[in-house]
Amino acid sequence: MKQLIFFGSVVATLTACSGSGRKADAYGNFEAREVIVSAQGSGQVLWCRVEDGLPLKAGEVVGLIDTSDLYFSKQQLKAQLAAAEAQFAVLLAQSGVQQQQIANLERDRQRIANMLADGAATQKQHDDVQNGIDMATRQIEVIAAQRSELQSRLATVRAQIAQVDHSMSKCIITNPQEGVVLTKYCEAGEVTVAGKALYRIGEVHRMKLKAYVGETQLSSIRLGQRVSVSVDGDSGSLKTFDGEIIWISDKAEFTPKIIQTRDERVNLVYAIKILVENDGSLKTGMPGEARF
Repeated sequence: MKQLIFFGSVVATLTACSGSGRKADAYGNFEAREVIVSAQGSGQVLWCRVEDGLPLKAGEVVGLIDTSDLYFSKQQLKAQLAAAEAQFAVLLAQSGVQQQQIANLERDRQRIANMLADGAATQKQHDDVQNGIDMATRQIEVIAAQRSELQSRLATVRAQIAQVDHSMSKCIITNPQEGVVLTKYCEAGEVTVAGKALYRIGEVHRMKLKAYVGETQLSSIRLGQRVSVSVDGDSGSLKTFDGEIIWISDKAEFTPKIIQTRDERVNLVYAIKILVENDGSLKTGMPGEARF
């Protein structure tokens, strides 16, 4: 039904222009590049200053979703991180103690070895010192394994904190492109979920005229071609803009039967899009015509 209405407006425009003696190569309607901005986080919308018709800039903060649960999760993770870091410091101290003990036992072993050579010490004394060194060495190895495991745990907790920070940043509603708000879907106090539409914004400083050309016209147009675009002005005059063909459909479509004569029903048309800089006078849905 929307397509039929669109083609009806095209035919009406064609009829009006023909009646006034103006001849164009293609007719169509203007459309804006529209983006539906959806929530990236879940929770209650604390505030949202979006309103229909409000102009917004790219990167502008327009709302906030409640981050209380994420905040408390982060505090819990930070407490776990602090406890793990304290435990890691204890293990470092224990490792230092064991290394100092080994250094002391090494001196004792050297001294007993000298005494053993002189017959002033026993082999058991030497063996006891060596056993102490071996035990301290194994203890250091155990502490090193515990430190390695604790480092993995620290890395995991830090990654979880970073993930929570990322989730909290997604609760800040940021406008993705410059344009004008077309439709608002949310209100402060409502509960939203990730993926739910918040508002729809259209880029209006540049508009696209979506028009249709016949098969015989395809050979005379190309991508990047500069064309003249006109809309109705004051007192029946035409207001003209410079445009550029940015898209040509590679598929033909039949004209609707309901608005064409029997001979024209089999005609094929191709859709094209013409980019036009908007001075504020062009509106979404406004009819326009192009001259190649």
